Amino acid sequence: MRHGKYPLIIAFLVPPLLLYVLFVISPYLQAFQISTTNWLGYSAEADPVGMANFRTMLHDDRVWNAIGNNAILLAVVPVLTIGLGLFFATMLSMGGRSNRAGVAGVRGSAFYRLVYFFPQVLSVVIIALLWREIYHPNNGLLNGALRAVGLPAPTWLGDPRTAFWCVLAVMVWSNVGFYVVLFGAAMSAIPRDIYEAVLLDGASRWVTLRRITVPLLWDTVQVAWIYLAIAALDGFILVQLMTHGGPNFSSDVIGLRMYDTAFGDNKFGYASAIGVVMLFLTLTVAVLALRAARRERIEYS
Repeated sequence: MRHGKYPLIIAFLVPPLLLYVLFVISPYLQAFQISTTNWLGYSAEADPVGMANFRTMLHDDRVWNAIGNNAILLAVVPVLTIGLGLFFATMLSMGGRSNRAGVAGVRGSAFYRLVYFFPQVLSVVIIALLWREIYHPNNGLLNGALRAVGLPAPTWLGDPRTAFWCVLAVMVWSNVGFYVVLFGAAMSAIPRDIYEAVLLDGASRWVTLRRITVPLLWDTVQVAWIYLAIAALDGFILVQLMTHGGPNFSSDVIGLRMYDTAFGDNKFGYASAIGVVMLFLTLTVAVLALRAARRERIEYS
């Protein structure tokens, strides 16, 4: 500090910025450049083709099918995950009967939090393999339970009508626990007096959630919405391990389409073009989510 604050700032900021440019910004720029070539990934030659890859994408039915599936994930996964997260967090924080000590959660709420959060300690790969076995048509836990009560046992991941929705259900299941804990922590910062006053006035739990909890947690809900929207535009690992986009591309997503184009068809130039489009889609969704969820902050003391 004897030499002033600017040398100190430069000394601490320049190395991380250089590393960020080298390992993050540089690959993005290279992807833009590769997307304008016909590079096969394993050859030294990469002839420039201009915007041909992007024009091809406009008429690629498989790409549009994958984008459509991602759009469904984008519309359903955040809504279900945030809705279930808020519901369970509310039950754990104020779902019990009110007593002289104030508003209380349901009995055993600490155990329930542990159960809800458990999927977060598992890697996505383990979750995908676990649920693939649960959905197994012959030896799976789900069909075993259905047969035990005399119900028909579908081929969950082998039927184009159900494969995509099975993956969507796993995506919601694997994320709900984290947002239960996140919303529960945010609710613990809300003064209990507010809830007690509202309940004494005769408001139901649903009205309390909609009129009190959600407005006071809106910043947290907004962040959750953005993270879940980005996750919905990916979904690569779950789909790749559970169905590999099948059957008949019914559960395909844009991330898997890019992967198969690059490493299956050896069209790295075309795959990079898909990645560039995916980048702009993700940025657009994030910006729109921020603008749509913007509202005046509610302060409480």
